[in-house]
Amino acid sequence: MFPTSGRRLTRATVLFLSLIAIGFLIATFDVRSEGDSVSNVMREGTQSIFTPMQKGVRWVASPLIGFVDGVSNIAGLREENERLQDRIVVLEAREREVAAIEEEVRQLEAIVGVEAPEELPTVTARLYSSGPSAFDNVRYIDKGANDGIVAGQAVIDEQGLVGRVDLVSANDARIRLITDPLVSAGVRIRSTNETGIVSGRGDGPLRLEMFRATEAVYEGDLVVTDGSRFPPGLVVGRIAETADAEVGFVLRTTVNPSARLSEVDYVKVIIGWTALDADLSDGVVDTNTATTTTTTVPPTTSTTVPSPEEEG
Repeated sequence: MFPTSGRRLTRATVLFLSLIAIGFLIATFDVRSEGDSVSNVMREGTQSIFTPMQKGVRWVASPLIGFVDGVSNIAGLREENERLQDRIVVLEAREREVAAIEEEVRQLEAIVGVEAPEELPTVTARLYSSGPSAFDNVRYIDKGANDGIVAGQAVIDEQGLVGRVDLVSANDARIRLITDPLVSAGVRIRSTNETGIVSGRGDGPLRLEMFRATEAVYEGDLVVTDGSRFPPGLVVGRIAETADAEVGFVLRTTVNPSARLSEVDYVKVIIGWTALDADLSDGVVDTNTATTTTTTVPPTTSTTVPSPEEEG
């Protein structure tokens, strides 16, 4: 038991003496370090020991830090991408609106420049509705009897004949397009000066019938109104199919309308002329009466225009 206590005492004594010696050495080294404090020396020593460790940790941690930064950047880029996509949608919508306005201005400028034959007075109107179904060849305009419009008047755009006024109310009117089977017009072939009648077929080209034709008609020949049911000289369209005239037979062919009826927005109603001015009776013109009279029929009566829903 004593030897054990002796060994422990010896070890404690050795440790104590070692610490004193280390302290003495440090104090001596601090005195000889030319003014540098021991703390600075120890700091430099510590840095020299731990610098390689720091570099190693940095080398190991750098990829992980880069990965975390990359994930953060991806999230930020995704948000930025979504924001830019939303911005693109808004800009595209604005671009469509601007294009629509530009097209509307173009059509309005075009219709303003349209002049009726013989400087007949007109009223500019805008189409605001179609028929209750896609098969109805009618359109509604925002002008009516208060603007001098009456039933039977011709409706045109910058391309040519659109149709005729069908029903009228105080501030609105209904147009029946030339493609409607209920609409027909006396026409003249510009190249031959021979006359006939075109009528709607519901869709597509118009039907042309010439009962006293002596000359053939050719694809592309211009067809205009003859002044019987509409003012004379209005462009109707062009011959779609060449047809020969045969004695004793009716010349039949088709005419492509000049007006792009599916794209019509603004129109002009010719209020200074009606079929009554030509003394029209059952589609026959009294040849003893001039067809160029421009007597205006006053809108003494008006017919209520049914809404598209009521008409359906």
